[in-house]
Amino acid sequence: MKALEEKLGYEFKNADLLINALTHSSYANEARNGMSSNERLEFLGDAVLSVIVSDYLFKHYPNIPEGELTKLRASLVCEKSLCGFSRELELGKFLMLGKGEDRGGGRERDSILADAFEALLAAMYLDGGMEIAKKHVLRFVLPELKKKDEAVFKDYKTALQEIIQRNPEESVTYILTGQSGPDHDKLFEMEVHLNSNVIGKGVGKSKKSAEQMAAKQALILMGEEI
Repeated sequence: MKALEEKLGYEFKNADLLINALTHSSYANEARNGMSSNERLEFLGDAVLSVIVSDYLFKHYPNIPEGELTKLRASLVCEKSLCGFSRELELGKFLMLGKGEDRGGGRERDSILADAFEALLAAMYLDGGMEIAKKHVLRFVLPELKKKDEAVFKDYKTALQEIIQRNPEESVTYILTGQSGPDHDKLFEMEVHLNSNVIGKGVGKSKKSAEQMAAKQALILMGEEI
């Protein structure tokens, strides 16, 4: 367990929580000694994960409407993402599985790895509190979010440019109007100008994503369907 704690960068005060998080139902059923599986922790971890990711997206993407926030959150906490996080931690080799599940490749099964990540998160939350849990989640989520940040909104600038090009005398420019936050977690504010008129404003984790949000606002103001 020490090896896993080193990967986590966190030492449990209550080691039983860590053991419980790593105990699959197949192992608990075979042991028949009253040992609990990680299913209850998985239930709690799912809720903690949702709160942490929702809170981060709400605070850092103020211009994104609810529907898009929901889609973005879903992409970050889906089974594919969670099992990927587990593989980064090599969590599979620390799991306690029943003999049949182990022989059947359970240590590499996506559903088991995703559930284990949530159970481990809950154990860290119960042992160390929300700040420890948040630090753990964002360690994995932020790199994924950075990959998605520009892709999620990639069409807005193109759509705006296509409209503007219908009138050759018109031109659009993007102007950086402000930035805030520490170097590792900056927010950028951009304006899009049609000739000299401001037609949209946007905020994002990068200049490009802020430009996309500014373009989106411009499209909405122009009555375009988004």
